[in-house]
Amino acid sequence: MGTSTAPRSAPESAARENAMSGARGTRAGFARLLDGFREELERELASWLAERRTAGSSDVLETPEMAELVDNAGQLATRGGKRLRPALLYYAYRACGGRSPREVLPLALAVELLHTYLLIHDDIMDHAEVRRGEPAAHVRFREAHRGRGWRGDSQDFGRSVAILLGDLAHSWAVELFSAALLEVADRPRADELRRTFSAMCEEVIGGQYLDLLVALRRGTEAQAGEEELTRVLRLKSGRYTAERPVELGAILAGASPEARAALSRYGAAIGEAFQLQDDLLGTFGDAETVGKPVGADLAEGKFTFLIFHALEAAAPPERQALEAALGRPNLQGDEVARMRRLIEETGARRKVTAMVESRLATARDALAGLDLAPEGRLFLEGLIDELWERER
Repeated sequence: MGTSTAPRSAPESAARENAMSGARGTRAGFARLLDGFREELERELASWLAERRTAGSSDVLETPEMAELVDNAGQLATRGGKRLRPALLYYAYRACGGRSPREVLPLALAVELLHTYLLIHDDIMDHAEVRRGEPAAHVRFREAHRGRGWRGDSQDFGRSVAILLGDLAHSWAVELFSAALLEVADRPRADELRRTFSAMCEEVIGGQYLDLLVALRRGTEAQAGEEELTRVLRLKSGRYTAERPVELGAILAGASPEARAALSRYGAAIGEAFQLQDDLLGTFGDAETVGKPVGADLAEGKFTFLIFHALEAAAPPERQALEAALGRPNLQGDEVARMRRLIEETGARRKVTAMVESRLATARDALAGLDLAPEGRLFLEGLIDELWERER
């Protein structure tokens, strides 16, 4: 049977229009809050980095070599980005009644610097040349080595310095987090913050390792199934991107166990939806939106739910073509376009889109009934609407 084309009744049309208007208003409020927070965070980050640059606490920190590392790590940390993770921490704190920017901003900065560290190392592992529209850290130092005519391997030098920059950003994150804990008078709450931050650091590393194993085992008897891919999604993105930052904000604000549990469900669903959307954008988006060449995920051989569903549904010749294309660094534009068509025709894109929408519905349900402060609720709900609109 065909789909009915009967016009909506006036009440149905009005309700739909009101819902769309409300979502637009929520998204506008979300964008305003995110922009305001981003400006505040970046001022704090610039101020903190300026202190690090001028107030060396040892002979090593005062050397020009260390100053170069500090400057470069600082540039990477301040070079754009959504700032979504620290924003989720901040607005979860606000949603649960927290009112002191001085209390919450050091934790937000720690989360952002942890993200900087992971991005630098991630680019090395993914052989990514570009980050946020500019050369990745290892590329920058590889080219500096070549330009200066130094001895040795420029690739090795670039990777080595980038690892050091990532380590430096991680040390800053730990320093900020540790200093912030000293200001928390409630020791059980401080202990809970410490456990949650430590779990966040360990989970994302474990998820990254599992992601590497999944890619290497592709095409073998040990190839990952849905359960293992779900674990990657949960550890590498769901918890790190949203669930743990939201939990940190809620704990710092003194939220009840019931509110924390609901916000944890919200964060897990949002984080997984965000990663699934990034996987879609990595294949079907545009380079300006994604910040890297479209098709890079295919060339890197990433084994995501998108690829899993495509391989499951493809006929043998198409499956063979997709397997042959995955992980080929020299994948050409016409081949990328062909793989995109193949993935689309298998229904894999539709399935992953449905996974995103299911998680956004879970996030919305998790917030229902919670007594949250208006500003925090607006941000958390606005993010759902923003991600939902991104699917359209």
